This record gives sequence, C-alpha cells and structure tokens, in this order.
Amino acid sequence: MVGGTSSSAGKSILTMALCRILAKKGYDVAPFKAQNMSLNSFVTKKGKEIAIAQAMQAFAAGIEPDERMNPILLKPKGNFVSQLVVLGETIGDFDSREYYEKIPELKKIVEEAFKSLAEEFEIVVIEGAGGMAEINLYDRDLANIHIARYARPAILIVGDIDRGGVFASLYGTYQLLPEDVRELVVGFVINRLRGSEEFLRNGISKLEAMCKVPVLGVIPFLNSEFPSEDSLNIEEWNGSEVIGIVRLPRISNFTDFEPLRKIARFLDLKEKPKCEILIIPGSKDTIADLKLLKSMPICDEIKKIYGKKPIIGICGGYQMLGKELIDYGVEHGKIRVKGLGLLDAETRFEVYRKKTVQVNKKVTGDAEILRKIRGEIVWGYEIHKGVTSSKKPIFEDEGCQSDDGMCWGTYLHGLFWNENVLRALGEYLGVKLEVRDQFDVLAKEVEKRLNLSEFLSKVSIG
Repeated sequence: MVGGTSSSAGKSILTMALCRILAKKGYDVAPFKAQNMSLNSFVTKKGKEIAIAQAMQAFAAGIEPDERMNPILLKPKGNFVSQLVVLGETIGDFDSREYYEKIPELKKIVEEAFKSLAEEFEIVVIEGAGGMAEINLYDRDLANIHIARYARPAILIVGDIDRGGVFASLYGTYQLLPEDVRELVVGFVINRLRGSEEFLRNGISKLEAMCKVPVLGVIPFLNSEFPSEDSLNIEEWNGSEVIGIVRLPRISNFTDFEPLRKIARFLDLKEKPKCEILIIPGSKDTIADLKLLKSMPICDEIKKIYGKKPIIGICGGYQMLGKELIDYGVEHGKIRVKGLGLLDAETRFEVYRKKTVQVNKKVTGDAEILRKIRGEIVWGYEIHKGVTSSKKPIFEDEGCQSDDGMCWGTYLHGLFWNENVLRALGEYLGVKLEVRDQFDVLAKEVEKRLNLSEFLSKVSIG
C-alpha cells in the first residue's frame, strides 16, 4: 500500500511505477483504490466509470482497467454534494451527511472488490487517498484506515519535499496512525527532490531513529506526463499559450489535454485569449458553467475569434457551443438555456441516466484539423448526461461542426490521446506532437532510487 502525508504527495505516480516494475518482474499485479474523489474519470471496455488514475495504473500493469480497481468514485458537484459512482455505476447525488450514512454498506463493497482482485492477482498495489492520518475521519476512512485494516498490506508512506516540511509530515503521519495500522508501515519515501540527496542524510538518519522505520527511497522531481487527478494540479501546468483551455469553475476530465500540456494553458474567464486554438472542456454542471461563461469577458472573445481560429468543445464544452440546452428537471428543474450558438446542435436532459461507453469512430466530417485524418479511426470514451442532436456530425453519427469547419464539438474524451489526432494537430500548428509511453521511463527512475528488494521482502505475494 502507498499512503501519503497529503494530497498530491505522489501516491498515484508511485503506485503506477510499482505496477509497471512488478509487472516487468513477472508478477500478476493490479492497482486498487477503495475510494477516489476526482472529476477526471475513465470508462472501461465494459462501460464502467472509474478514476483515470486507476485506469493508468492498470495500463502500467499491462492489464485492462476494471471497476473493482476503484469501487467507490466521488465526483464533486459543489455545495458539499458529490455524484456517487459504485462499481462503475452512477448511484445518484449525495451530500456529505447522506454519504456518511452509506459508509457501512460501502465498506462491504470495498472489501468484496479487494478480495476479488486479491484472489485473481499475485500482488495488489493499494493507493491511499489524501493524507493517511486524518484523525477526524478514522471511523469512515475507506481509502486508508479501513482498507489497511482489512487487507493488512505492507505500507509505504510518501511525502512531498518540494512543498516543504517533509520530515515533520512523515513523522506526524506515522505517529498519528492507529497502532494496528502503524505497525504495517515498512518504509518512507521522500518524493520530488530537486537538489542533492546528500543534504538529506542527516534528517533521514534522525527520522529513521525516531520512528524505527527506514527511508526506502528518495525520488527526484519528475516532469510527469501522466494524467492529473484533480483540479489542484492545474496550477502545475505552465505550457505556452498556443492552445488555450477555458478554465471552467466545474471543469472535469481536463486530463483529455495532457498530451498538449507543453503548448497549452488554462485561461481565466476574464482573459482575452491570444491562443491559436481555443478549447472549451467538460464540466460537471454544464448549465451552471454556461451561465457564468456567458457573463464573463472571455465569452465575447470566443465569439470574436469564431470563424478565424479553431474553437473546439469537448463533452460539456460541446453542449455549450450549441444553440440550446433543455433541462426537463434532471439538473436544474425545468429550464431552457441558450447556448453560445456557434454550432447547429441542441442538447436535451430528459433522464438522470448517464452514458458511459468506449467507442471507436471513423472521422467523417470536414472540421479543421480533423480533415487531415478524414476516413481514419479514432478511439475515445463518453461520460455524459443529455442527448445532443446535430445537423453536421463529424465522427459518423456523433459530434458537430460549423459550416466552415472552424468550430466543432464532440463527446469523445481521450481524443487527443490518439496518435493520428495529435499528428494532425501538430501539422496544423507546425509542431511535433506525439503520445509517448512514459511507463517504462517512470519505472526505471523509481526502481533506481527505491530499495525494492527490502520492500518486497515485507510484501505478501499471493
């Protein structure tokens, strides 16, 4: 198990690296995260929705993502309300009090999912959530304390030295753990070191002496190209503004744009875009974000560049580009909201049910950028409520484009992870873009700096 001193300490990346390292050593390995809170999700081949981090960890292990790997997914909607996804299926929207009432039944679901994976795979690499020592949550902490007590794994605690206070964080986390969980901790990992490890040796010796737990690795700061888990990671994007992505308040699945990270920047709603391509991403609440977008300066700027530069909408962004959104009581009561009117499309929300499916589609439209790969197949996945009718589809029966092709939208998440789409985009911009397999690069760096033999000596291999 990889636990952390805080959110964004490096748990997901270290879990991913361990999955690849162990898989290459010949083990049958699977990732597991009991409960994840993330707006970045993925759809499995069976149409089940899980957090994208667990999907990437599964790919690192060389296996297909499975809903058992992330049995509980919470997708925040604001005002202490989250959409609850259980074993890949949306159950409904719940506030924090209602969710906590479900903890007893969710514990059983978590246990059964883990047990099923543990029976099928030799090693299950468990990722914790947030900080492992949230003492106010111990009675309902599914992703840390509960799964640790149930699975009894060998635990690594990882801390982020780049944020400062790593020794205090590791020591405090360890000491605050319940005794029966603390005894499972076999090592610490210091993550994101920018300087020389030599300067840490004195601190490491003192930490090991105080806790009687070894520091099993010091990992350098890695410029990861793996999907970010939550919107906090947006602050880490510092690419050039060749591509501008509108930073919606309720943005979701912004991991769609990770392959563009070096040439993309998130735009504030008050900005005047200077980009060559503008993208409106997905949203957890399309109508609410649309209303706000229309009241902000960037909306006028979007309309000014219409027909002059490519404007692309993905999922919720696609819905916003249409003429009208009609809610029959699914999200906001019975209302009709005018869209941006840049596409001849209309979206209707008639039922709460969400569509989750993986698809392979042929490029049939003549939209800018996509016309370079017309007739080719692209892969993606859909996660959305609402049905959109369109007069000019671009992926067989899906999506929509303007008459001149300069504006287009689609429900396909993961579109920019396709090599042919990236190639066409790169040709349009005059830059080279490619999807690179970073799993082996990551695994090599981590394996070099982690005392894996000592860690594996503590691991129960089924």
